[in-house]
Amino acid sequence: MENDLLRIRKKAEGEPELRFTTLYHHVTRRENLTACFNEIEPGAAPGVDGVTKDKYGEQLERNVNQLSERLARMGYRPQPVRRVWIPKPGTTKKRPLGVPAIEDKVVQAALTRVIGAIYEADFLDCSYGYRPGRSQHDALAALGRTIQRQKVSWVVEADIRGFFDHVNHEWLMKFLEQRIGDPRILRLIVRLLKGGVMEDGLITASEEGTPQGAILSPLLSNVYLHYTLDLWFERRYKKSCRGEAYLFRYADDFVACFQYRNEAERFMNDLKERLEEFQLELEDSKTRLLQFGRFALQDAAQAGGKPATFDFLGFTHGCGQTRQGSFKVQRRTSTKKFRGKLRDLKNWIKANRTQKTHVLLRGAKVRLQGWLNYYAITDNYRSCEAFRSQFQRLLFKWLNRRSQRNSYTLPEFWSALRWVGWPSIHLHRNLDPFRRVGPNEC
Repeated sequence: MENDLLRIRKKAEGEPELRFTTLYHHVTRRENLTACFNEIEPGAAPGVDGVTKDKYGEQLERNVNQLSERLARMGYRPQPVRRVWIPKPGTTKKRPLGVPAIEDKVVQAALTRVIGAIYEADFLDCSYGYRPGRSQHDALAALGRTIQRQKVSWVVEADIRGFFDHVNHEWLMKFLEQRIGDPRILRLIVRLLKGGVMEDGLITASEEGTPQGAILSPLLSNVYLHYTLDLWFERRYKKSCRGEAYLFRYADDFVACFQYRNEAERFMNDLKERLEEFQLELEDSKTRLLQFGRFALQDAAQAGGKPATFDFLGFTHGCGQTRQGSFKVQRRTSTKKFRGKLRDLKNWIKANRTQKTHVLLRGAKVRLQGWLNYYAITDNYRSCEAFRSQFQRLLFKWLNRRSQRNSYTLPEFWSALRWVGWPSIHLHRNLDPFRRVGPNEC
């Protein structure tokens, strides 16, 4: 199967105008479906039918054979996704999450593997989200490198209002038809999009959007924004600019950088019209233009103020200086993410404080390490240290609320943290393009 996917990828790279007309048999192959089932995380939430991965796997060969046969004769019908509401990071609001049935996850994963091989050859370098070999850190590094090395003086911070909920199905299918000529693949995607949503026992039809949480949704969203935004910016708008212009997108989160203010302002106006053409709209309260770069730092200093900052992928980006006085992009954990995560951890500690101490501390260690794996980057040491310190205070406070008498003194608490191997703060990603650092410097 891997060789087949590689051939599809090479074919797509070599013939950018080719429409693939015979893809469906790759989706229905038993070995492909079995591999996709094995990739589902153990303990994955069940869909509306209540079938877990373990239950489906008890008769895996029979289930996969039946699924392959139904797909081959186009008898497969996806079940509605189960809608749950989860906290939105950094806020008290909640966002909808669609949980497909295990069998539907298998089909979506198989479909994603096949058509993803085509679009990986098409997607532009400005796109980073949900792509193999690319991460948020790669997007952050490229953005910082561009601002520091290129002629960037203005940044447009943009946000699309409810993107995943408002993807237009008709436009999406037109985009897919540019590269996919197999009608069975297109029909299967339509069925998955129109499968419906179940909430509180009621099923509603899906007229627009792609459910967050579905395996296929990230790829479809990338396809939609590839044609709506990326190609338009790189091949049309950028060529109309007198100065330099750059786009950085991670899923529906993106920023654009410009040399000249008038071209940045024109971009904001043109972007609004462009998105409206494809049934999308900007969130005006989260879309703005700001001066950013070495000249912004100088101008703000002359005016006796500070240059503006912007948020991207959980970090607040600001204008700073190296020890030698050169301009640099500085990043720190955004206040919204910082406070939101601490609030989530407080709720987690309160809900699990009756567990044995060593179990609770090991769980806390895993959560802190996961935070540091993402946020422990160049120039963000102070923020990471502040986060670890406040998390430790929360742990100490709630451990001592489990009984009328204090459970731990401070020395005993520090000893327990050392016993579980409490994480220290080390640099996980060096995003500064101008210097090298030691393994323990941040």
